[in-house]
Amino acid sequence: MFISFIRAIIMYLTVVCAIKFMGKRQIGELETSELVITFMISDIASLPMQNSDQPILSGLIPIGVLTCLEIFISWFMARNPKFRQFVCGKCVIVISDGKINQKELYKLRINVYDLCEQLRQMNVFSIDDVAYAIMETNGKLSVLKKSEKQPPDSATLKVQTSPSNLDLAVVSNGKINDYCLSLCSLNQSWVNNILKEKNIKIDDVFLMTANKNKEVNIIKKEQNE
Repeated sequence: MFISFIRAIIMYLTVVCAIKFMGKRQIGELETSELVITFMISDIASLPMQNSDQPILSGLIPIGVLTCLEIFISWFMARNPKFRQFVCGKCVIVISDGKINQKELYKLRINVYDLCEQLRQMNVFSIDDVAYAIMETNGKLSVLKKSEKQPPDSATLKVQTSPSNLDLAVVSNGKINDYCLSLCSLNQSWVNNILKEKNIKIDDVFLMTANKNKEVNIIKKEQNE
């Protein structure tokens, strides 16, 4: 029992490391080759866990080989567009100026209901509002609305706006995040001073966000009754 427990931990860590080395994509963003290798790795990892008589190297070695293969394929695809198109296919325009390209939909084996559903998920409720809709190689739909259907931005309205700043969680559940602090060009002393000014203990902080302009937002932990 103990050996099976250890083998399961080893295979779990191996698969996590393999997926991490291959990249930080979500399942819906995986290309064809990435999806196939992900499934293969999960199947291979299950074999040594289910059969304790099987050497654990029989799972570790194939996973290592597949991971290296995927890294090489991704590297080669980045440098060879024709090979990438062969492996992943190419993007397809399914809507042009509000008109559906029915032939391409049939080739992709996508019906109108699926297309409309994806459009609604992107807050597009009328096909007439679409200038272009492109089916990407990972199966996701990219949509460009017609110019008259797009909301105006500050440049169009000729309104001056302040630069956008990224708020990051510098304190989470009473713990300081040094990485987020460095991105904001801040340090722990600054955090401690802010909390001291507001008379708040760091252990009482549920979330504290900050940006490069030193703008902060603090949410205290809820007290248990």
